[in-house]
Amino acid sequence: MKREQNPRRHSSYGLKNHGLSNLNEVFWNLPTPSLCEKILIRGEGRLSHLGPIVVRTGHHTGRSADDKFIVREPGTEHDILWGPINPPISEERFDHLHKRMAMHLQTQDVYVQDCFVGADPEYRLPVRIITQYAWHSLFARNMFIQATAQELHSHVPEFTVINVPGFHASPKLDGTNSETFIIINFKKKLVLIGGTSYAGETKKSIFSVMNYLMPRRGVLSMHCSANTGNDEDTALFFGLSGTGKTTLSAVAGRTLIGDDEHGWSDEGIFNFEGGCYAKLIRLSPEAEPEIYSTTRRFGTILENVALDSASRQIDLYDDSFTENTRGSYHISAIPNASRSGLASHPRTIIFLSADAFGVLPPIAKLTREQAMYHFISGYTARVAGTERGVTEPTPVFSACYGAPFMPMHPMTYAELLGRKLDRHDSQVWLINTGWTGGPCGIGSRMEIKYTRAMVDAALNGRLDDVPTEQEPFFGLHVPLHCPDVPDGVLDQRGSWADPGAYDAQAGKLARMFAENFRQFDSRTTPELRAAGPYIP
Repeated sequence: MKREQNPRRHSSYGLKNHGLSNLNEVFWNLPTPSLCEKILIRGEGRLSHLGPIVVRTGHHTGRSADDKFIVREPGTEHDILWGPINPPISEERFDHLHKRMAMHLQTQDVYVQDCFVGADPEYRLPVRIITQYAWHSLFARNMFIQATAQELHSHVPEFTVINVPGFHASPKLDGTNSETFIIINFKKKLVLIGGTSYAGETKKSIFSVMNYLMPRRGVLSMHCSANTGNDEDTALFFGLSGTGKTTLSAVAGRTLIGDDEHGWSDEGIFNFEGGCYAKLIRLSPEAEPEIYSTTRRFGTILENVALDSASRQIDLYDDSFTENTRGSYHISAIPNASRSGLASHPRTIIFLSADAFGVLPPIAKLTREQAMYHFISGYTARVAGTERGVTEPTPVFSACYGAPFMPMHPMTYAELLGRKLDRHDSQVWLINTGWTGGPCGIGSRMEIKYTRAMVDAALNGRLDDVPTEQEPFFGLHVPLHCPDVPDGVLDQRGSWADPGAYDAQAGKLARMFAENFRQFDSRTTPELRAAGPYIP
């Protein structure tokens, strides 16, 4: 077999420590230009206009939620919330799959990136990402915090990901649900990924690891974006896909800390990552100029974005491959991004919901208990699909705005949030970026200029002394006025042509909230349950 390449780019902690041997060439910590060359030479992607690499992920154009497992072993089994989101797999099956994966890689090239998760040196986690594809290595280089040359020499990973899309599981033999698998082993500090080329699996598996490790150290791990103003008025933005989390945090005039994953320690906020992974479908250069500019930048990876084979121009409005088109880029591509990844304790926290039922108010102030209730609920609603007979929006409840990545009970994270709110007096707002004047199909999407004005007013303290009115279904405190927003926009019920229809829809959504929250009753308090909607 050939020697490992770039011997000065890696530590003495070799790949045999991960059960890998008899490999062909091992490419250690290649920089972006070298990886782009490899991608093009190997035919893994195509060069688009102005430099980004366009790749395809095959039939997996998003996460394979049903194919994720956690190894059940004595050291961690009492901490994990086992169930549909965190299904167990045995140590024996993991070990057998690991050995077969290692045999599959024999005589093949692999790519290694040694990097970190966590901008705060006190909490950062050294990780190693071993990939079959060069473009997955570039993805890791974009998304995680790059090590310095001095750090590479002594790098010893505390968690490792081995990502081999060309290796498939045997469900009957391995106990998986399909040929695809994403398995986290906290005991061996190892993640195995196979049967899928979707790069987000690497990112989210490490996020899941942080969501187990950080709360045990008193750090609230969060699926949120963060930015800060000139006077260090840090803001957090929580929200599921499509709610505007990335768009509303990456704005001129405020420094972007990060767009997706953060920790809240006793010292403040810190970014877990070194890059961004933005949804690109129908991205607008007018509404989202900072993110749009990254799609014209060398080093960016464009997943499943349509590409004209002759001109190499991309089409961000083409969803023929998937609605989930993505861009991976280093955070330095955002002109006003933080270089340190650190920020002060948040003054403002914003929960974003794209409510396709058209019920939630455009903006509302939350009490401490309401904040914990809505944090645990993690609500948004998706628009009706194109299937025959599907005419209503679909509610989505994802605990902590990231249930698939939370190994422990949601109350573990919610209690940490409550303690942080008590200590730092952060104000929490709920903002509906969804529909007004009726549900999807009848009403219209909330205008982004009004949403931005509401966010700006909340961040700048211009709503602090504005009187509020408590709406009757969810008990939310709605401001009667907001700078640069017509008063009528703030009145969700008044925006409907038929107030009675609004009342029926609001009651329906309130019952959905209550039904979802019942699964947490055994761990919650009466005060917390009372912070939910009123059910007559």
